[in-house]
Amino acid sequence: MTQAATTTRATPFRVEAQFAARRPWVPSAAALRRWAAAAHRAAATSARPGRRGTAPAASGLCIRVVGAATSRRLNREYRGKDQPTNVLSFPGSPVERELTGSLGDLAICAAVVAGEAREQGKAPGAHWAHMVVHGVLHLHGYDHQSARDARRMEGLEVEILRGFGYQNPYRHVIFRKQ
Repeated sequence: MTQAATTTRATPFRVEAQFAARRPWVPSAAALRRWAAAAHRAAATSARPGRRGTAPAASGLCIRVVGAATSRRLNREYRGKDQPTNVLSFPGSPVERELTGSLGDLAICAAVVAGEAREQGKAPGAHWAHMVVHGVLHLHGYDHQSARDARRMEGLEVEILRGFGYQNPYRHVIFRKQ
C-alpha cells in the first residue's frame, strides 16, 4: 500500500448559510464561509482553547442571517433581553456534535450589524467578518465575561481578522471630514 493510500484526509469544515434577510447589505455565502472556516481553524488550533474542549471535533455550523424582529425574539427567548442584537450563538450539544458534527448555529441580524458599522465608522464587510469570527469563537467556548477572557478572545479575533486584511475592530477609528 502506498503512503497516499494510507493517509487520512481531514473532513472539510462545512458552513451552511441561510438568508432570512438580505437588507441592508449582506455579504455573500462564500464570504460568510471563509470567515467562519478561518475562525474555526484558529480556535481549533489555539494554544488556549475555549472551555468546550471536551466535545467531539466539529465539522460544520449554520449561519442564519435574520431581520430585527427575529433577532429580538431570539434574544428575548434565550437571553432575556427584549431587543435585537448583532450575533447570537447556539452551541451544539455534545450529542449533536457526536451525531452530526455540528459546532452549532449563529443568528446574525443584518440590520443591527449595518447600524453598528455605520455608527462606528467601519466598512460593512469588516464588521460582518468580525461578527462571524466573534460568533464562531463563542461556539468554541470563548467568552468575554471576565477581562482576562475578553483579552484572550479579542486577541484571537484580531489575529484572524488581520489575516483578511482587516484592522483591529477594537481600535476606534475617527474619520475627519475635510
